[in-house]
Amino acid sequence: MYKNVLQAIDGIEIYPLISFSIFFVFFLGLIVYVALMDKTYAQTMSSIACGDEDEETTLDREKR
Repeated sequence: MYKNVLQAIDGIEIYPLISFSIFFVFFLGLIVYVALMDKTYAQTMSSIACGDEDEETTLDREKR
């Protein structure tokens, strides 16, 4: 039933292409962002989740 309804809509075939394009561009951009990210920033952010809240972070120590 739904197949017949969707086939009756003019121009419906463009929507899967648009969805795939948005999906592909988003994840390609995300991969580029991660690849170009400052490695010290990534290391600092990864250590925040494991450390105590009372401990100083690497960025705080570097600023002094």
